[in-house]
Formats: sequence, C-alpha cells, structure tokens
Amino acid sequence: MFDDVAERYDLTNDVLSLGQARLWRKEVAKALDARPAQKVLDLAAGTATSSLPYARTGAYVVPCDFSLGMLRVGKSRHGWLPFTAGDATRLPFRDDVFDAVTISFGLRNVQDTDAALREMHRVTRPGGRIVICEFSHPTWAPFRTVYTEYLMRALPPVARAVSSSPDAYVYLAESIRAWPDQPALAERLKGAGWSKVAWRDLTGGVVALHRGFKES
Repeated sequence: MFDDVAERYDLTNDVLSLGQARLWRKEVAKALDARPAQKVLDLAAGTATSSLPYARTGAYVVPCDFSLGMLRVGKSRHGWLPFTAGDATRLPFRDDVFDAVTISFGLRNVQDTDAALREMHRVTRPGGRIVICEFSHPTWAPFRTVYTEYLMRALPPVARAVSSSPDAYVYLAESIRAWPDQPALAERLKGAGWSKVAWRDLTGGVVALHRGFKES
C-alpha cells in the first residue's frame, strides 16, 4: 500500500494536515533533541523527510522503513543517508545500538504494536530515549466530533484529488479513528519496558508526542 503512495506522499500529507505536518515534525525534532555523533534510528521514515532535521544536527541517522517503494524514492532524493529496509517488529540491528529511536505516524500501521515497542527498547542503549509522534484523540469533545467528521467524510475526497493512491488514505482515516488514546498508548510503552513515560498534545490532541527512556 505505501509503495503506491511513495511519490506524492509528502505533498499529500501537507495538504491533508492543512499544513500542520511540518509544524509537527519540528516539534518531534525538538523533543528528540538529537546531537552531534549520536546514533538515531528513524523508523517508518518513508522518504526520510522526517530524518533530515536529525541529520542537520550532526547526528548519525538511520532511516528505516518496511516499504521498499518509499526507500527507493527517499534514496533518489537523499542518497547520502543510510536507508535500511526493516520490519519494526524484527529490527535488523544489534542490542543497545542507538542513543534515540523515533517513529512518526508509523506505529499505528505496525501489525503488532507491542512487539515494535519492545524492539525499539531492545536496540536503544541504556539511558537512551524514544519519541513517538502519532495521531491521537482530540481532548475537547466538540472539536473531536468535527475532527472525526473530517477524517471520515472530507479526507477521502481530498486524497483522491492529490494522492496517487487515494484508497490508502481511506484506510488511514479508519486506523486513526481506531487508535488508542494518549493514556492507553503510554501504558503500552510502560509495558514494553520504557520508563518516565509522558506525552504532550499537539493541535488539541489531533497528534500526541509520547516520550520514554530506557533505564541505565
């Protein structure tokens, strides 16, 4: 499915998020706080748009994705990055390798969320951190109603106008609606071994940033 949307994926996301996607990426970069010489794993990196801010800090960034189509498009645009094909539930990396691991708008699409959270914990060094950016549940009930209507009614026709594979975005709308809320995802992080788990809402809870640490 994601192979089919690779070419216009970044443009489509900007349109469907009403320009908010770029602001969300900036907040993720701030939360991750990548630094020179640190090793960062960017999961579900797609075409590596999300990886670039970390690379600019001097960190060594590994964009990893399950979709070969996404990786091909990313490699054609950013050939200097070490793109890696990988399944989030069975990562092709040794234990305790990365200083930080992050995933933006991809955890929702992994078949076994808990296995992915455990794998991210495994490849992170003691004292390292995780930052997850994912669609969530607006905290204000009236806005939540409007948002749900947008997802199920407005998103599919907009996707048909700008995406190379609009059916994929119908699935995305349904998966967003079914995704656990902020406290539920925090509990799953704790269950996978992460400590000091916290979250921050963006755009009224349309998106949430979850953060955790691997104990030393």
